[in-house]
Amino acid sequence: MTTGLRRHADPLQVGAGSEQRVLRILAERGLDPARPLNADDDIDRIADALALAEQRIPPRYRSAVADHPGITAWMRQIVDDACPGPGGTFGIATGPSLLIAGTTGTGKTHQAYGAVRGLLRAGVRLRWNKITTAALYAAMRPRQGHDTEGEMRELSRCPLLILDDLGAAKTSEWTEELTYRLVDHRYEYMLPTLFTTNLPIPRIRDVLGDRVASRLAEMTDRVILTGPDRRRPTD
Repeated sequence: MTTGLRRHADPLQVGAGSEQRVLRILAERGLDPARPLNADDDIDRIADALALAEQRIPPRYRSAVADHPGITAWMRQIVDDACPGPGGTFGIATGPSLLIAGTTGTGKTHQAYGAVRGLLRAGVRLRWNKITTAALYAAMRPRQGHDTEGEMRELSRCPLLILDDLGAAKTSEWTEELTYRLVDHRYEYMLPTLFTTNLPIPRIRDVLGDRVASRLAEMTDRVILTGPDRRRPTD
């Protein structure tokens, strides 16, 4: 039996012969079976990876599914670009980034977490991190006993990063420089990044500066989410 991810596989599909076994294992672990897998050769590892991810994903997003066509297309590209690691399991090396834009409450963070879950279900070996820009700036403020440079290195180098609410925090020359350092490293090393922002695309340059906007323009595909604020009750 081969190990690792089957190349050119669809992260939203699973081989018919293994579907029931996958769903049973996921159900035994209390995982959402709504999205089938595409790998039939290491289901226990995939289920364990999903279980670990569930511990890190906030409860509100633990059943998140990425269903926007632009985001599922990005996921398929990440799967296609995956490379075998030391154990033969396919993981992220380099790949495209994605900018998910839209007004408040249109589901940007939901889609981003759904993309992480979808990649794990597709069998991609995935080390990932997620941070908002407000939390990034708070973490980078110098304070005794805290290794801010070490934290920046971790965010800069992790194979997949969700940088949430880009441009939402109050900006200054200091915050602009921090954002630039993070974006520039991921741009140069072609590390996949999921950016979410409430900013209209034409305003990105004004808020984030020319250097960041230029890199985002080249490194990202773009998805615009529309619709009402999901958090507000409807009449």
